[in-house]
Amino acid sequence: MVLAACGGNGGDGGDSGSGGETQNWKFVTEEVKGQVQYEYAEEFAKRMKEKSDGQVNIEVYEYGGLGTESDQVEQLQSGAVQMAIMSPGFTGNMVKEGQIFALHFLFPDSVKKTQEILNTSEALNTDLVDKYKEHSITPLSFWTEGAMQWTSSKKIETPEDFQNFKMRTQTSPLILESYKAYGAQPTPMSWSELYTALDRGTVEGQENPIFFIGDASFHEVQDYMTLSNHNNYVAMTTVNTDWFDGLSEDLQKMVTETTEEMQEWVFEEQKKQNEEYLEVIKNDEENPTEIVELSEEQRQAFKEKAKPVRDFYRNEVSTVDGKILDKLQKEIEEANAE
Repeated sequence: MVLAACGGNGGDGGDSGSGGETQNWKFVTEEVKGQVQYEYAEEFAKRMKEKSDGQVNIEVYEYGGLGTESDQVEQLQSGAVQMAIMSPGFTGNMVKEGQIFALHFLFPDSVKKTQEILNTSEALNTDLVDKYKEHSITPLSFWTEGAMQWTSSKKIETPEDFQNFKMRTQTSPLILESYKAYGAQPTPMSWSELYTALDRGTVEGQENPIFFIGDASFHEVQDYMTLSNHNNYVAMTTVNTDWFDGLSEDLQKMVTETTEEMQEWVFEEQKKQNEEYLEVIKNDEENPTEIVELSEEQRQAFKEKAKPVRDFYRNEVSTVDGKILDKLQKEIEEANAE
């Protein structure tokens, strides 16, 4: 196990950029070089180094460098790493309220509008953040990696097409419930095992943003990609709570300012990657993938099946009787009305 940098929770050793100690931080991601999370962390590290006149050195780890998604959560909690990009779907068993992002058709169809809500929502940036802090994790920001799409071994156009369909999911109980609502058989699995599982037919389909589908080559072992836009893949920029609270005020400000700057940067990055990989998948003649575009009527059928899962969240998942969801839904309604 790697040790927390600079001794203990604080580890900043004085003002940045004015003769203070050199900072050595570890930043883990759930993706690999070239993918959105990794590129985000690299850009973040570059900006922090520039702002601190070279005194903040952030070592970025791609997925697998320090273990699985679950390992990385534990390392952040313990302070073995200082920063992490993580998906709420892999912390759903620990922070129940974080499963809110697994609800299908909750956010607007517009990815841009969704990002605006992630930037400004009090339900998320205050209420949900407090829930994570109880577990020594402080989310500094929430951001989308793009709309989620389905890939499959058979054509998916109606909820009935999911009947008894072996669907790979993250470990969040609410994600499992979302696919059970369509009649599918959800199968939790780490993404590192997914290509082989799809190839062998252990699972028949999966969901991810287009850039991830293309870069991980899932389309090579799937016949169809349904442009469902049923959800957004939301990631969080997180820090170990005690470590961050122990930093100097200057360093805390530098980190939060950089995090805010990165919101626009990562939106453009995911947009670019999703657009580019859609063309890659469309034009891959060696591995032809039929692109299925759902009509609004077809999407409505999925929406109707997905709605009761919100009650499941309120009654079976939420520890605050769905108050965070209720507040978030009001914020979404207001954003849609603008």
